[in-house]
Amino acid sequence: MTKRILIGLAALLLLAACGQATPAPTATLEPTIPAPAATSTHTPSPVPPTETPTLAPSATTAPPTDTPAPVIYGPQNMPLDINPLTGLPPADPSLLDRRPIAAKINIVPRSNRPAWGISLADIVYDYYHNGGYTRFHAIFYGNDAELIGPIRSGRLPDHELVRMYQSVFAYGSADQLINQRLFNAEYSNRLLLEGALASCPPTASTPLCRFEPTGGNYLLGSTQAISQHFTALGVENGRQDLAGMTFNTATPADGAEGSQLYVRYSGDSYVRWDYDPASGAYLRFQDNVYDQGQGEEYAPLTDRLNDEQVSAQNVVVIVARHEYFQRPPNEIIEILLSGTGNAYAFRDGQVYEVTWNRPTTNSVLYLTYPDGSAYPFKPGNTWFQVIGQASALTQPEEGTWRWAFNLP
Repeated sequence: MTKRILIGLAALLLLAACGQATPAPTATLEPTIPAPAATSTHTPSPVPPTETPTLAPSATTAPPTDTPAPVIYGPQNMPLDINPLTGLPPADPSLLDRRPIAAKINIVPRSNRPAWGISLADIVYDYYHNGGYTRFHAIFYGNDAELIGPIRSGRLPDHELVRMYQSVFAYGSADQLINQRLFNAEYSNRLLLEGALASCPPTASTPLCRFEPTGGNYLLGSTQAISQHFTALGVENGRQDLAGMTFNTATPADGAEGSQLYVRYSGDSYVRWDYDPASGAYLRFQDNVYDQGQGEEYAPLTDRLNDEQVSAQNVVVIVARHEYFQRPPNEIIEILLSGTGNAYAFRDGQVYEVTWNRPTTNSVLYLTYPDGSAYPFKPGNTWFQVIGQASALTQPEEGTWRWAFNLP
């Protein structure tokens, strides 16, 4: 042996004799979380570099905390047990094996408030009717509501909404010109108007009833009774293709602060939504006085069915052209909800400037970013505030967005 080898062997024998041999290091593998499939090409703004502080060595290192992967559904291939209008599983999956139930609900005059069942709707469109007032087109799919109402007269935009969501539609009649369009449509066998006067509760044979037959004008219904009524009539009432919306539990990047929004349709019809961080939803407040210059006054909009304040996981302001089908004093408004238009989507205290889309007659309305990629709704219910193209937008303070409705 050479002198160098003899020295090396001697060193190894010395270490073994002293019990100081060091084991080979074991590699620690970081857990790998598969990234969800991308549904958007929307590129977040670059994050500015931050200075990394120098930390003193620590005797122990905490294990890494895994961030749950976001849950993404849509726009296509929605699982059968997921509601395509909310991105959530309903408590009763069999509810998805029927058509959505739509109803025209009115909260004017204020003595009609609170309405029944409105908090259980998956989607609500709040749009201008006539005379300075709006009315709700409420769509129930993943929930049943024991009572919904007060149900009042329909308008021309209901024609487009029934087609969008392939629904059955309960309303309290309408102007002859409006009924002419509804009655002559391909869905005319899915329209429900009051027949014989009946006292509540509603049943499959009398799905619309009067809460106070000799008192107020409270025409009510039940989602279950309405659906059963059409099935009994032999109207096709199975699951429909309602694909189009995209849902993601993760808050999108690049939003602006959107903690509050106002929409003023007139001095006697105006609404406010406030973001509530505790629930992650927007709470609805409704006009409480006729503002003739003294200032707006609000009160929580509640649901008479459960005494809860109406809330929404998503509030979307849709900008669409409004046209006169018939001018005042017998005002009838056409709202053009085909094609595309500008919109503002509020979720998680943020607001995003997006595009609304309805490319075909039977397309569910969905949202995209300016680059055409899908904008994700937050799983849960959605309220659409529909305004005219000439409506004025102001921002009184950071995070507050205010629209004043104007035609067209």
